[in-house]
This record gives sequence, C-alpha cells and structure tokens, in this order.
Amino acid sequence: MEYIPIIVLVLSFIGLLAIGMPVAWSIAISSVLTMMVSIPMLPAFTTVSQRMGTGLDSFALLAIPFFILSGQLRNKGGIAHRLIAFAKTLVGSLPGGLALINVIGAMLMGAIAGSAMASASAMGSILGPEMEKEGYSKEFGAAVNITSSTTGLIIPPSNILIVYSLASGGVSIAALFLAGYIPGILTGLFLMIVASFWAKKKKYKLGKKSSLKEVFKTFVDAVPSLFLLIIVIGGIITGIFTATEASAIAVLYTLVLGFIYKEITFKSLPEILLDSSVTTAIVMLLIGASMSMSWVMSYENIPQNISSALLGISNNIVVILLIINLLLLFVGIFMDMTPAVLIFTPIFLPVVTALGMDPIQFGIIMVLNLCIGLCTPPVGSVLFVGVGVAGTTIQKVVKPLLPLFLAMVVALFLVTYIQELTLWLPRLFDL
Repeated sequence: MEYIPIIVLVLSFIGLLAIGMPVAWSIAISSVLTMMVSIPMLPAFTTVSQRMGTGLDSFALLAIPFFILSGQLRNKGGIAHRLIAFAKTLVGSLPGGLALINVIGAMLMGAIAGSAMASASAMGSILGPEMEKEGYSKEFGAAVNITSSTTGLIIPPSNILIVYSLASGGVSIAALFLAGYIPGILTGLFLMIVASFWAKKKKYKLGKKSSLKEVFKTFVDAVPSLFLLIIVIGGIITGIFTATEASAIAVLYTLVLGFIYKEITFKSLPEILLDSSVTTAIVMLLIGASMSMSWVMSYENIPQNISSALLGISNNIVVILLIINLLLLFVGIFMDMTPAVLIFTPIFLPVVTALGMDPIQFGIIMVLNLCIGLCTPPVGSVLFVGVGVAGTTIQKVVKPLLPLFLAMVVALFLVTYIQELTLWLPRLFDL
C-alpha cells in the first residue's frame, strides 16, 4: 500500500483548513499537491482544473440550482408561518409544546425548502422569541432548532441525496427520496421525545389545546404549501418527470404561491435571485472541487487501499458499519456535508456493497450521519446559524444539545442496522 499520497492529501487538507482556508479551496489545493506526488506541477494543475469542470457536467446537478431557488422563494413566501401555525394546533398543548412545534415545523419546512440553514433561520427567527416569552431558555430553543433543522436533508426533496446519487454512480434519485421518509420522521420523533422530557423536567408552561375547527383552518391554510411535496415527489415516483424537471416545476409553483400569498413582489425578486445565485455558486464550487479530489484519490488508488484495509479488519457487516459510522461522525466534525458525500462515497460504498448492503440504504446512513456534523463545531454551519439567530453562544447551547445529539445517534444506529426502515418504501413502489 502506497502511503505517501494519503499522507500528503490528509496533512495538506487539514493544514489548509487549520489556517482558515475556505473548504472548497482546501480541497482543490490538496488535490493538486497529491497529484504532484505522481506527475509534474503543471499537468497536476491542469488535470485538477479539468476534473473540476467535467465534475459539474451532469444533467442531475441541474436540479440543485432550481431546488435552491425554490427554497429561497418558499422561505420568503410566507410558507414558514403557515406551517408553524398548523404544527401549533397539532402539538402546542403537549409538554414542551413550542419545542415540538419547532421540530414538526422544521421537518415540514426542511422538506419543502430542502435546506437545513434556511429552516434553522426561519424557525429560529419566528419561534425563538415566542419560546423565550413563554419561559423557555434561549439555549434550549436554539438546541431544538439546530438539531431539528437537519431532518429536512433526509426528508425529500433533498439536494444532498441528488449529490449522493451522482457520487454513487447513478443510484435512483426517486428511490433515495422515498427511502429518506421513515429515517427522517424517526429522527424527528426521537428529537420530540427528548425535547418533551427536557421541557417536563424544567417545568415549562403548557400551551392552549386547539379545537378541531382551528386544526382544520390551519391545515387548509397549509395545504397549498404541503401540496408541493405531492407534486414533486409524486411526479418523480410515477415517472411523469425527472428530479431536474421536478425542481423547475417547484420554482414555478412556489413563485405563483408567493404572489398569491402577497409575500413576494416583483421588487423582491432580484434579491431572491441574487441570494440563490450566491448559494448555488458556493455549492457548485464545492461539488467541482470535491469531484476533482475524488478523481485524484481514485488515480492514486486511495479508495481501493482503504477498502482493502477495512475488509482486512473484518468481513462482518456489523463491525464494518460501526467503523464507517464512527469515521463519518469524525469527518462530519471537520468537513461540510457536500464534499464529505462526494469524497467518501467512492471509498466506503464499494466496501459495504461487497458485504451485501444496498447502495440506497448506505446513502441514507451517510447523509443521516453527516447531518450530526452540521450541528457540531468547528464547521457546523447549522450550529452557527441557530446560535446566531437565538442570540446566544455555542458554550451555553452545548448542555441542552447533548441529549438531542444522543437522540440523533440512536436514530442513526437503528437506520444502520434495520434495513427495512430505509428500503420498505422503495420496495413498496418497486424502485
């Protein structure tokens, strides 16, 4: 096994991150340095640049800018308020009612907006002040908001599942979308149980019970927003349109809905388009750089060497999955989700498929695992958004965050070892 490329890749990447280099550039530069182990400098630069360009040459990736734009339109289009109002009538009177509303609202908002950061920002700014007014601590509210916001990355439509489909060599996006429902809802339920126990322990105030009339009214208000899920997911599963076409339809639907709700105007559109363009550029740069690193690793036989090393430890799927989960939990602390999926899928997927695991299940395991990393310092983007919106500090949020972390880890290990949680729905729809 050739260790020099691995040592150069790991040390250069960690070193660049340590000095504050942006993740995308850290990935690209460490890829060039690794290539220089085998070939001269100029061809190394040329090869990595070329691979960054060709890595973005995929029809499936067109769905990402459209889903980002539809997410921005939904975030600004008054959808969050309607979803929160609906969630409030369902669970507002239970122990920790406002925390449960946050979880359900985040699950719905994440599924509709497809962005954990958008969900954390929307839920935190709307529910945060209300929770504080009802006697909840800022830190508890922030912890619930941070962890629950990641559920929308598992519940479809999800950009990161599209990225996994690309990294895995074409696993069905429709199957991945369906596979995400039960794990996403399961994680949300575990978070709700923990939040409810915490609220009961702290003796937070109970909310008012809603009448059936109020439940029905808020449901009717939320139906146009929820109907988008039926259009997008239903269209993809039935084969009426592809994920890319579904993303374009989502943009058109949310734009019309925003105008109907009178929350979006022609005056606000340039700002929405600009925000979407900036987010798309960041995501695409990350994808291009990660694809180049993935190719470089393949060129240097790094995935094959790591696969052989892992299979040399054990050929027991339970042990291998435990090792992979621990490695991914560690990776998630230091690396953003998109590059982690693109870089580590080619390394770990051949190992688990050799032991008989379905690539669909592994995709959900990987994404659910890396969701935990979004809530941890030093690279946890959702953690920083949640803390910033709540107006508190990371140090203060850690205590209420720990039991919620544990809930996410329990959900992860259930999904890892009970394959029906992931594969039942795709099999039901013959995908």
